[in-house]
Amino acid sequence: MTFQALNPFYLWIKAFHIIAVIAWMAGMLYLPRLFFYHCETSPGSLDSERFKRMEKRLLRIIINPAMAAVWLLGLTLALTPASGGPQQGWLMAKVTLVLIMSGLHGMFARWRRKFARDENRHSKRFYAAWNEIPALLLIAIVILAVVKPF
Repeated sequence: MTFQALNPFYLWIKAFHIIAVIAWMAGMLYLPRLFFYHCETSPGSLDSERFKRMEKRLLRIIINPAMAAVWLLGLTLALTPASGGPQQGWLMAKVTLVLIMSGLHGMFARWRRKFARDENRHSKRFYAAWNEIPALLLIAIVILAVVKPF
């Protein structure tokens, strides 16, 4: 199937892309909040073990598949003629911010593994600050996608 043939499906692809973005962002906003509360528990305690399970499931069941869907559907949209093509400045800026969000996703996954090994060395304040970054990136990405300022 060519990208031209995908034009009739453009709005469906876009709808599922938005759904995937919502799922990814829900997880990206919630995971550092779990880290924030996990810091208050003693390593090896029942609460700590519960947080470990929650963090692992959130990452593996929601965040990872949602990010993969965002990329797959987003690239499909960008290559579909109905989108206007990837040469648009706003789209390249958006892709750059999504790459940064993906890097942040990788950092969160690394921190989750540290918590799983009881090796966390960061404070609640640290995770509270990092909890804001996905929201700021999301605001910029949505403005680029909706307003298309350049």
